[in-house]
Amino acid sequence: MTESTRIWTAALIVIGDEILSGRTQDKNIAQVATWLGVQGIRLREVRVVPDVMEAIVEAVNALRVRNDYLFTTGGIGPTHDDITVDAVAEALGVPVVVHPRARAILEDYYTTRGGLTEARLRMARVPEGADLIENRLSGAPGIRAGNIFLMAGVPSITAQMLDGLTGKLEGGLPLLSETIGCWVGESEIADLLRETETTFAGVQIGSYPFFREGRTGANFVIRATDADLLGACARALSEGLATLGREPVPGGI
Repeated sequence: MTESTRIWTAALIVIGDEILSGRTQDKNIAQVATWLGVQGIRLREVRVVPDVMEAIVEAVNALRVRNDYLFTTGGIGPTHDDITVDAVAEALGVPVVVHPRARAILEDYYTTRGGLTEARLRMARVPEGADLIENRLSGAPGIRAGNIFLMAGVPSITAQMLDGLTGKLEGGLPLLSETIGCWVGESEIADLLRETETTFAGVQIGSYPFFREGRTGANFVIRATDADLLGACARALSEGLATLGREPVPGGI
């Protein structure tokens, strides 16, 4: 397998009691997944864990070893329950230290915002040996410790941190997609979907049913890294639907 065809994978740990309680709806999963896809990296699994040291450590150690990259969102702020840095340091077996450049960034940012308090200084803490991820929005940087990337829970800040990482991670070819919709029940075209996916090796077809306007339909999302292969598969699926008397809708319904 060449570097261009290798599938690079990532996992995401969403950290926070507020996510699990339903008080806050997570928006970072879609954001991180979309960004990773552009980098040629597949988001393979997501785990949501509470602000509990043991839970975070267990998740970090489980996911970092079976993926090329591990991302975390949440728990790197200034309050006592922001323990992600401590948990990752424990998982890696290293101490927590104040990163000198992170401290300088925060000192500069808070010069006109009340100064660098002890609470704010917590945002300069990193697992020993870690690097920083740029954040132009709120000053406090993200953290890279090996193949682990610690980012904020606030989606707008996470977006800034992802922007700072754009083009800096090794990945494969971006995953392309094309959608075809059809007013049809999944069970009616299950064989067609299976046969089409088998015919076009390297292509994945996801089926997403819905009930709308009193009718049953589905959108079929075709994914591949090769544009020609993607197009050929989409044409074959459309022709197959038409043969069954079902009109395909390019772009989905």
